Amino acid sequence: MKIGFIGLGNMGGPMAANLAKAGHEVIGFDMAPVEIEGVTMAASGAEAAQGAEVVVTMLPNGAILRAVANEIIPAMDKGAAFVDCSTVDVESARTVADQAVNTGLLAVDAPVSGGISGAAGGTLTFMAGGSDAAFAKADPLFDIMGQKAVHCGESGAGQAAKICNNMILGITMVGTCEAIALADKLGLDRQKMFDVVSTSSGYSWTMNAYCPAPGVGPQSPADNDYKPGFAAELMLKDLRLSQKAAEAADADTPMGQRATELYTQFVENEDGLGMDFSAMLPRFEKRGRED
Repeated sequence: MKIGFIGLGNMGGPMAANLAKAGHEVIGFDMAPVEIEGVTMAASGAEAAQGAEVVVTMLPNGAILRAVANEIIPAMDKGAAFVDCSTVDVESARTVADQAVNTGLLAVDAPVSGGISGAAGGTLTFMAGGSDAAFAKADPLFDIMGQKAVHCGESGAGQAAKICNNMILGITMVGTCEAIALADKLGLDRQKMFDVVSTSSGYSWTMNAYCPAPGVGPQSPADNDYKPGFAAELMLKDLRLSQKAAEAADADTPMGQRATELYTQFVENEDGLGMDFSAMLPRFEKRGRED
C-alpha cells in the first residue's frame, strides 16, 4: 500500500518506520528536517498525500490538523482514507472528518495510547471513530502500528474515548500521589502501603502498573528521576481537552476540572514542565496542608 504520513515527531516517526518495515511504501512530511528509516520524504504535505491509498497524520493540536486537512484533502484521490492519529478536540476531529467525507474520502479519527515506547514497539492502542468502511481500510495499518484497535463509533468517537480515558488517568494519578504523600506523613512504609492498596479496593493502573513512588512496584518513570514516559504537559493538554468537551456537552466534571487546575499549576508555575506526569508525588511531598 502507498501511505502518506504527515507529522514525523516522537510518535509519528516510529509509527511511519513500522509501516515501512512491514513493506508499505511510505511518503512522509514534517515541518522539521527529519530522516526516518524506510520513509521517502516529500517537499510538502500535499505531495505526501498525492496518490496515497491512506494518509496518516500525527499532529500537535486541532488548529494544525485543520490547516493540514485544508492542504491535503484536495490532493487526495477519491476513495482514499484520511486517518488522523493526533489527540485533538472532538469538534476539530468531526469537522475534518466531515470535510474529508464530503469530498469522497474515508475518514477515521484514531488517537493512540501507549506513548513513545508503544510507538517504537508497535504496541499502541488505537481508539477509532468513523464509518465501518473507513475503519476496515485503516485496521490493517493499526495491526502494524499497534496491538489493539477499538472501533468506538462514528467520527469523533475516538477522540471522545481518548479524552475520557485520560481524564480518569489524570484524576487517578493525583489521588495516588496524594495518598502516598499522606501515608509518608502518617509514618506508613511505602512498600507496605503498596502491598495493601495494590491488592485491595484502592487498586488502580496508576498504583499497580505506574507507581509514582520510586523503588515500589514495577519499573516506572519514578525509578528514572521522573524522566517522562508520559510528560506532565501532555497530560495537561488532554485534561484541557476533556474540560473543553465537558463545556460543549454541558457535563459536570468537578474532579476533571480540579485535576486540570493542579496540572496547570504544576506545569506552568512549578517544576513540572518536562517531567513525567507522575512527578506530582514529589510535588505533594514538599507541600503542607496550607501551602
